[in-house]
Amino acid sequence: MSDIKKVVLAYSGGLDTSIIIPWLKENYDNCEIIAVAGNVGQADELEGLEEKALKTGASKLIVADLVDEMVEDIIIPALKMDAKYETYLLGTAFARPVIGKKLAEIALAEGADAIVHGATGKGNDQVRFELAIKRFAPDMKIIAPWREWSIRSRDEEIDYAEAHNIPLRISRETSYSKDKNLWHLSHEGLDLEDPANEPDYDKPGFLEMGVSPIMAPDEPTYVTIDFEQGAPVAVDGVRMKASKIIERLNELGGANGIGIIDIVENRLVGMKDRGVYETPGGSILYFAHEQLEMITVDKDTLHEKQKLAVDYADLIYNGKWYSPLQEALTAFANESNKYVTGSVRLKLYKGNIIPAGMTSPYSLYSEDLVTFGESDYDQSQSAGFINLWGLPTKVQALREQGKL
Repeated sequence: MSDIKKVVLAYSGGLDTSIIIPWLKENYDNCEIIAVAGNVGQADELEGLEEKALKTGASKLIVADLVDEMVEDIIIPALKMDAKYETYLLGTAFARPVIGKKLAEIALAEGADAIVHGATGKGNDQVRFELAIKRFAPDMKIIAPWREWSIRSRDEEIDYAEAHNIPLRISRETSYSKDKNLWHLSHEGLDLEDPANEPDYDKPGFLEMGVSPIMAPDEPTYVTIDFEQGAPVAVDGVRMKASKIIERLNELGGANGIGIIDIVENRLVGMKDRGVYETPGGSILYFAHEQLEMITVDKDTLHEKQKLAVDYADLIYNGKWYSPLQEALTAFANESNKYVTGSVRLKLYKGNIIPAGMTSPYSLYSEDLVTFGESDYDQSQSAGFINLWGLPTKVQALREQGKL
């Protein structure tokens, strides 16, 4: 430990990283601590962060703006692939690679001896951070206090914070483990640890990105989203960059109770974990994108993409974003979205996203072919197709009847 003179700490100002600074000072020979906050759209959580970091012992705070990198480089490809992990829209997993990469870059630039993170030894984030660090600083030492210290619970963390006069924004009654970025907000811990407990969505302060469906307005909200080659480019006719589109849809979706899920997911480390996720804008974007794909992507490509979406989501969830497989699958996502251009209109109502029409200059939908009215389609041609398609079935039946 005496070899560690300077470290870079992934710093959010939350419970874990707040107490890590004094703990490092005590246990790593009063080493210099450079706190690094990755701005991934957590908004007000960055307020007062520098003052807090310095007061608790950091030599400085570096805030790295990573919002557009996260959105353009990771979220948009995942959207194109419709990647979901067991219905989870990957909010935390989207942010970790770019944060880990930036930690590595800063640590190398600052001549640090180690990188420190506050992820627990039970979770997925330790893997996500460390795989990104290994990709960009393969020889860098990594310190994960949760794998070293004697603290065993969030209550003991709060005890440590109180003993060291570290101000916290939470109490023992509100100490959910939360992660927030532009895309989502996660809630874990406390009463949510028992899957038998119903989340109290209407409890003041629980939901932060919107309201529960019950509290949503009685009148629906309509929204139109324009896409070009699978990427969102406009909301209600106003063009803006993707991160601003997510912000706008967060507002609309949150106000209408959209994007709240309660799931028990399978963590990478082998245990099941219960969490509540708020993803209002992301849920709208995924739904709209899938709607547009229905009329613009051919059957074989769409079905293959649906299979690969599982692998792509696994890859992101499991921290392997910086990998050759990611590059190959992202190339497929981009190619398969070449014609996913058009407009999708949706109705948002009390937690529901309801299709309200879509158009595309590259639509494969032909009203003339499917109409129940008069059509140019020659229905007699289907008889020969069915005979050929059903030939193996017919031959098996003849074998069973002893007629071959």
